[in-house]
Amino acid sequence: MLTSRKELDDLLRGAARAWLDEALAEAGHAAAHPETDSGDPPWELRFASAGRHCGPEYADSVRALLLVEARAGLPAVTRLYEQGTAAERRAVLLTLHRLDLGATALPLVEDALRTNDTRLVAAAVGPYGAAHLDAHAWRHAVLKCLFTEVPVEALDRLAERAGGDAELARMLRDFAAERMAAARTVPAGLRTVLDLTAPASALAPAPTEES
Repeated sequence: MLTSRKELDDLLRGAARAWLDEALAEAGHAAAHPETDSGDPPWELRFASAGRHCGPEYADSVRALLLVEARAGLPAVTRLYEQGTAAERRAVLLTLHRLDLGATALPLVEDALRTNDTRLVAAAVGPYGAAHLDAHAWRHAVLKCLFTEVPVEALDRLAERAGGDAELARMLRDFAAERMAAARTVPAGLRTVLDLTAPASALAPAPTEES
């Protein structure tokens, strides 16, 4: 969960709080003067160094605040994602739904879902991914979470999107059958998601390792 600016003001002390104030002022200036964007504005350098100055535990929140304050557009978020570390990429993914991007940043979510980095996968299935992934891509995102052992609770709007989805139910059953055939554990979260696909899946019990 991201920490708000007010909470950060209470948590950060001395140099860290002063650094955040300066960083957000730079981001605000960039938002107010988009015509001066050279493609490498100062606030983007702050984005990369947020963990060093404010602590790794607050880095996601600080980076999210910078993106929002700068009113970052697609070029900026794409640049920060492509050039960033895994932690910086996660922060971008966690903030996409707070920016006025429509579905234009969906390629970043799709890229994250192609990785096996559980931090990126979990961030990719948050509010932005839930809002913009089409049914086919979202079903595969569910399977990706199960495969990489990302808790299904990370899937935003899970009950809404899984409800009555017969195709997802079929895919889940096939996934469970493949795992059992290979003598591998069926993730506990599969039962949770399968239950949500009712009534399509309510006619037959889900496969279990004891079946």
